[in-house]
Amino acid sequence: MWNWLLCFAPVAVALEYLAPNQHTYIFLASAVAILPLAAWLGRATEQLADRAGEGVGGLLNATFGNAAELIIALAALRAGLHDIVKATIVGSIVGNILLVLGAAMLAGGLRHHEQHFNAAGARAQATMLTLAAIALVIPAAYGALVGERYSGGESTLSIAISIVLLVLYGLFLIFSVRTHPNFFLALTAPNNSEHRKNWPLGQAIGVLAACTVAIAWLSEILVGAIEPTAHAFGFSDLFVGVFVVAILGNAAEHATAVTAALKDRMDLSLSIAIGSSVQVALFVAPVLVLLSFFVGASPMNLLFGKGLVLAVFLAVVVTGQVAGDGRSDWLKGVQLLAVYFILGIAFFLTPQV
Repeated sequence: MWNWLLCFAPVAVALEYLAPNQHTYIFLASAVAILPLAAWLGRATEQLADRAGEGVGGLLNATFGNAAELIIALAALRAGLHDIVKATIVGSIVGNILLVLGAAMLAGGLRHHEQHFNAAGARAQATMLTLAAIALVIPAAYGALVGERYSGGESTLSIAISIVLLVLYGLFLIFSVRTHPNFFLALTAPNNSEHRKNWPLGQAIGVLAACTVAIAWLSEILVGAIEPTAHAFGFSDLFVGVFVVAILGNAAEHATAVTAALKDRMDLSLSIAIGSSVQVALFVAPVLVLLSFFVGASPMNLLFGKGLVLAVFLAVVVTGQVAGDGRSDWLKGVQLLAVYFILGIAFFLTPQV
């Protein structure tokens, strides 16, 4: 239905190279072009989920969806924009578990009176998010206690925590895919009465990969235009990184999770939303810390400030409460969205520094 919007992709590319100062038009064209690509990404994810299960399907969607954010963050690292990178990481974590999951629960709850999902898998992922929040709190506490007396300790601590998080994420993949896949099985079989004939496996993977590459390219164009566009409206860098960039960067996950919830596939929605946040916190963030020693002028640490750690902690706490009982309805979606909007208001009112 939205395929005609793909015509905005060459428009965005043309504007990027022929009229690079037209930031607002570049932003609008690239943002619109991402929408149909996100829809195709969602179809490919559903096809893979039909074959491999909701857990693996959500993991694949999160992996391909976060590839764009990783590419964008690497570009920011090369430019030395560590604050923007950290704000985008936090925005992605918070946006996925509050905005994406909240919108999915709201949309699914409006169509279905009550939806159910595998509580064991949801609790396992929520626990991983709690560990990620702890990993962000410790460097902040360390910096406040001894940072001024031992400045080199922050870098060493960040490297050590990054390695621990990567090992933990690897073990979580083994747990979810190999040793305990039953924790992530859907409670109800997907309803295929309406729709699609199955794609060949190669086609599903090819569409997923092609859409990811296209979204990554357009996202990089979009991010290059969004900062001057947002500042023209008086937004701070912190608000842009945590909310504006994160919302647009999560377009693929958002569309797929909401579509899955509408089809009563809440296990897939949770695997996409919470799984993407887990991957950003335990894989993308530590990888960026380690790569920053080779990319850019100076290394990046895990010392997140300006309320970023608090935002992650509060988001993780409320998500654990909402997702722990294995059921969802529209009110739970509203509750998650309310927390997201409260945080958004607070960051919006944070002055530019």
